[in-house]
Amino acid sequence: MRSCPTKVLVAYHDAVTAPLIEIRDATVVRDGRALLSVDRFTLAPGERVAVLGPNGAGKSTLLRLLTRDVLPIHTPSTAVLVNGDPRAPLFEVRALLGIVSDALQSDYDRAVRVEEAVLSGFFGSIGLYRASEVTPEMRRAALEAMRDMGVEHLAERTMDTLSTGEARRALIARALVSDPAALVLDEPCHGLDPSAAYHFRRTLSELARSHRALLLVTHHVEDIVPEIERVVLLKDGRIVADGPKTDVLTSQQLSRLFGFPLELEERNGVYRFW
Repeated sequence: MRSCPTKVLVAYHDAVTAPLIEIRDATVVRDGRALLSVDRFTLAPGERVAVLGPNGAGKSTLLRLLTRDVLPIHTPSTAVLVNGDPRAPLFEVRALLGIVSDALQSDYDRAVRVEEAVLSGFFGSIGLYRASEVTPEMRRAALEAMRDMGVEHLAERTMDTLSTGEARRALIARALVSDPAALVLDEPCHGLDPSAAYHFRRTLSELARSHRALLLVTHHVEDIVPEIERVVLLKDGRIVADGPKTDVLTSQQLSRLFGFPLELEERNGVYRFW
């Protein structure tokens, strides 16, 4: 068991090759304050990674940096690379990452049919404004994605009539419909009751066993399903640990992360603390 976050960070990154996404020496500043400062972050093809940190740690800013919704301060060593390309077009970035977040769910709290919401994943739009371009193959793919996420029976319902859990599943179907290289889930169990969260985590395990990479962003250690292999700890806008899950998820590390004494328990690959 390692107690030094820096050693975990260096040892793990040496083993990562050919990343889908790589961030180097990137700092995001707003109103004169650094929201995020990353020396290096990678996501490799097929890799399953959780980013864990308290509220305000910079998790959302990290995602916005990945999607180019915010830009880092430019320095000679700063780089945000997609498939090794620092100038990858935005459409390529969006095609690579299937993102589901609270912000996206808020955008979809409207009278849009579930099937249309899923189909809009092909176009990166909120709602379906290019219905004439939807092909039979797209409709078949949307049906399959809805079936996989257990929302096929909700196809004719509108998004604003769904429960939080149902809407979350529909948006994951939207993210998966174009077969992205990575699925990015931002606080996926936020707002779910205990029963819905339990069932959603089982679905998360199934998603983590697919061929694509998974990036899970959360402040709940319970969300880190057994299939996730690597954990990144984020605090005060900085990565304080990054490595194999069993090395990073310790009572000592999480007590430092959240700022008060915590006892971590692991059972059958599932973690919880108190």
